Amino acid sequence: MATKGLTSKSRPAASYAEAVARIGALQAEDTAAVSPVSRLIFLTHGQQAERAIVFFHGYTSSPAQFRRLGEMFYELGYNVLIPRLPHHGLSDRLAPDHALLTAEELARLADEASDIALGLGEQVTVAGLSMGGVMAGWAAQERAEVSLAAPIAPGFGLYPLPARLARPFTHVTLRMPNVFRWWDPVLKDKAPDPGYGYPRYSTHALAQMLRLSAAVQAKAKHKAPATRNVLLVTNANDLSVDNRTAQRLVAAWQRAGAEHIRCYEFPAGLGLPHDLIDPAEPLQQTDVVYPVLVELLQGH
Repeated sequence: MATKGLTSKSRPAASYAEAVARIGALQAEDTAAVSPVSRLIFLTHGQQAERAIVFFHGYTSSPAQFRRLGEMFYELGYNVLIPRLPHHGLSDRLAPDHALLTAEELARLADEASDIALGLGEQVTVAGLSMGGVMAGWAAQERAEVSLAAPIAPGFGLYPLPARLARPFTHVTLRMPNVFRWWDPVLKDKAPDPGYGYPRYSTHALAQMLRLSAAVQAKAKHKAPATRNVLLVTNANDLSVDNRTAQRLVAAWQRAGAEHIRCYEFPAGLGLPHDLIDPAEPLQQTDVVYPVLVELLQGH
């Protein structure tokens, strides 16, 4: 399983103006096929701020997932960037495009968003949920300029897939034809959801997420994260991702010399869903989750 090409090719924005121009290039990728509610979100105070934050949304979701949380950080003085993941946010929610997603695309976007954020704020936080959490973990491993990297419920492993099977699962899955499966196999595209995510997932896309995860884990065995401060947030009630894989990654970083890693886990008793971010998600408890995340993400 090739992971050698998944390294940073950083080009930090030299100014706020350059950062805005590069955001414009990302916005140009939001073609007419992209739903208006699923386009890149940029909340700016009109100049470089003391702090900037990047949020990477989860697989099959869109930037709208993080809009409300992003607005809270904007109100705290941050410049906020929420990019759209490749092949996401299309108006046709049954479009097959997300099966084309690659680990290289995820790494490039994580790199570019980190570069842009360096022009938006003197201190930069990069956070993400699920697949976006793997991207934040990749930024932690690769980007020394980032002040804080915060994977939230990251998809470093899949539940209940045993960690020892992740690599062969990835290899076999990518050699076989892609299969689309419904998140809700009973209600299918009629299942209640925020209205802008995809109701199906691609086996190839999940395998590409695991490729990016494998790249981070492989480097962590012999190198501490480049980012000085790392925050791992997990959900003990999570039945989508494997928290133990994320915890083993943290342990590997610590063995490699990392000193500034914090871990926080939402208790299982809260009954939180995997997507603990989107206010429109059924069973959501953002009144509980958001205050905790705001405090944690500001505490570096």
